[in-house]
Amino acid sequence: MTFSNAGNVLATLIQGNRMGALARRVKDLEVAEFICLLDFITAEFQQYLRAIDLINDDALETILEQLLDAFTLKIGQILQAERTTIFLVDSHRSQLWSKVTLDDGTTKEMRLPSDVGILGHVATTGEGVVVETASNHPLFNKEVDESPTCPAKNLLCVPIFSSKDRSKVAAVAQLLNKQGNVSFTQVDREQFQLFADSIGIILESCQSFYTAAQNQRGVGALLNATTSLGKSLDLETTLRSVMDQARKLLKADRSTLFLLSEETGELWTKVAKADGKTMMEIRIPANKGIAGYVASTGTSLNIPDAYQDPRFDPSTDQRTGYITRNILCMPVFNSEGQLIGVTQLINKHQGSFTATDEFFMEAFNIQAGIALENAQLFQDVNVEKQYQKDILQSLSDAVISTDMKGRIVTINEAALELLGCPLKGKNGRRHKQVWEANLTGGFIWDAIPIDSLKFRLEDSLAHAARHYVPEQTVSLGLYEIQEEDTEYPEETISILATSDLQDREIYHLWGRRTFAHRNGNVPPKVPKSQVQCLERSINLTVTPLTNPEGGVRGGLVVLEDISREKRMKTAMYRYMTPNVAEQVMALGEDALMVGERKDVTILFSDIRGYTTLTENLGASEVVTLLNQYFETMVEAVFNFEGTLDKFIGDALMAVFGAPLPLTENHGWMAIRAALDMRRRLEEFNKHRIIENQPKIHIGIGISSGEVVSGNIGSQKRMDYTVIGDGVNLSARLESLTKEYGCDIIISEHTFNLCADRIWVRELDKIRVKGKNDAVKIYELIDEKSAELDPGMAKFLYLYKMGREDYLSGNFEQAIACFEAAQQICPNDKPLTLHLKQARTLLENPPSGNWDGVRTMTHK
Repeated sequence: MTFSNAGNVLATLIQGNRMGALARRVKDLEVAEFICLLDFITAEFQQYLRAIDLINDDALETILEQLLDAFTLKIGQILQAERTTIFLVDSHRSQLWSKVTLDDGTTKEMRLPSDVGILGHVATTGEGVVVETASNHPLFNKEVDESPTCPAKNLLCVPIFSSKDRSKVAAVAQLLNKQGNVSFTQVDREQFQLFADSIGIILESCQSFYTAAQNQRGVGALLNATTSLGKSLDLETTLRSVMDQARKLLKADRSTLFLLSEETGELWTKVAKADGKTMMEIRIPANKGIAGYVASTGTSLNIPDAYQDPRFDPSTDQRTGYITRNILCMPVFNSEGQLIGVTQLINKHQGSFTATDEFFMEAFNIQAGIALENAQLFQDVNVEKQYQKDILQSLSDAVISTDMKGRIVTINEAALELLGCPLKGKNGRRHKQVWEANLTGGFIWDAIPIDSLKFRLEDSLAHAARHYVPEQTVSLGLYEIQEEDTEYPEETISILATSDLQDREIYHLWGRRTFAHRNGNVPPKVPKSQVQCLERSINLTVTPLTNPEGGVRGGLVVLEDISREKRMKTAMYRYMTPNVAEQVMALGEDALMVGERKDVTILFSDIRGYTTLTENLGASEVVTLLNQYFETMVEAVFNFEGTLDKFIGDALMAVFGAPLPLTENHGWMAIRAALDMRRRLEEFNKHRIIENQPKIHIGIGISSGEVVSGNIGSQKRMDYTVIGDGVNLSARLESLTKEYGCDIIISEHTFNLCADRIWVRELDKIRVKGKNDAVKIYELIDEKSAELDPGMAKFLYLYKMGREDYLSGNFEQAIACFEAAQQICPNDKPLTLHLKQARTLLENPPSGNWDGVRTMTHK
């Protein structure tokens, strides 16, 4: 038996439907014949393998382009055409498309409607057309049937049919302008038919390979993408992963995932900055542009030509120089079918986005929606968890939560500190780790040896009872051991020791579980003599933790430290910020007792017309008014790290730069506090107007200089304060605010500390009572970060010029400037004073040694 016609064995087997046919054929074959058959089958399998390799080849996408380029070149040569183009039919979009090589060697995709012009007629009817004079043909369309670089004189347009369906047009060949000033003929058309079928088979095969390759790579990319999406629950990481995987999946230039924020009505995303590492947030309205349309309607958009779509905004392209060709924008839904975002891909590397791309992207978006929903839920949980943790850590009282058996679950830093944990210092972090590891999971009544704690907590857990036990004493201690861990070699660690309720001379160690495996000589308990003893006075509160249904799910133990240290801090918080108080406490009890010379800024504030304001008020109403007023004014002082020195009736005195120096300029901090007091007074008066009460006006005086600070008084009553010329001058300036009609006056000493930061006007140069040296004083207008009103700027300029003339003795010119300024602000009191004085001096010129200084005769 020979096998000269035994080719296509595999094709025969595929087409056959009888099992065992090949077995029957080979049963009686000789060895040589069987080997021959194997060779035929092997050759055919190798053809299949080469086809599979071709599908997996990344260069497959360029094969079709090269075939089109080669065919058009050769057909043009054979039929002597000036320009030849082969258009493939895209039935999904009713378009004809081709790759055109430009003069610079690059290629551009051309897409035309499949039902317009002579080209469209051939594509829809399958009838070839020979045209002698193109412009006279009734179907001729200049936009479709003519190239911008090759005007159509005559043309030949021929269909290329599908090899599977002879009634279906797979491509159209367009030939423009036969060379030699002659027209195409029917002979040319017939000659083209000699190779049209072969070209059709080749193009169709290539497209089949391309589709198979695209599907195979798409499935692989989709698998990789969905696998990648599940690797992180971090929202920012998931966003970046979704964008990268979507771009790789569809081979696009750019990809963006916008998430929908229903609260703000915006789409937002995070994109990498120029450094490629950090991310920045971008927000756009959820009803604008391409992404906004998809977010609003929930429908996909596949736009082959972005500039032809009215929803596309080209301004970004114009600004960056990037050209957007095509866009695929699709919605992302969560598991409940709610739209949570939009994926947008721009500029597919090869051609436009296809229906297959939409299919893969729809599958991808389903997985992306699940990943994003999980990431968002995880982020919400983390935010809530961090929120609860921040609340716990921000509490000044010690707070410990327990499970239903009384074992410690969480413990805040205040509790660790109360128990004696050395949180401060270079080893503070390690101490915190060790203490939390040892305390968590242990019974709380062992860590806090109070007689009634176990009973009260168990009662709270069993019956949701609440307990408050004031003024309890807790005996604690610290026991030092050596670290033997490789990460913390040879470091001393202090662990918690708690006194035995039955024998106060014995202390139990809370570090033995952590260190027992490293240091076998760590005992479970030690005598009191080996422990650094601590004693705390606390108020104990035991509260049940309940779930939404009202059931108890744990306990909360709050320990309020009422020891002497805390009482002292509480007292200091009334006069200075907690930060300053903490620092003073760290310096020791005697830090305020020592007198020191310091450069500081002093602020005096007083209510104008206080007697008149309160004469019709009862005693309780006066106290309420002052308390409300001082509450907001002291906040302004504390906000800028000032120290409240004292209240004097309706006045207050604050110091900036004592008892501790400020990191910022103390003069600048006092200025900012005064401006904040001005702002707060406006808000305070708004409420008084609503309640039909008279407005409050205040005066503020500020000066800087050297003072002596310290605790001053008697053995029975001492107060921290400052004394010196700067204090006296600030008080004088506060009084002068009445005379000059200003709310804030500062001395030249304070002005020199922050001249480049504030708008001021020089009011006068004065010599206060009891002093020989004169000092310039200024009205504080505002920070320079606030722009001046044009009218105010002109007023200040005229006032300044008038004052310069006034000090130079040029009183006529000074009066002219002051009068011009008065046209802008007719009721300005400092201007009125200067104008009156200038007129007096013009009529009665001063002596030769006149220096413009005004001597104050009263305090």
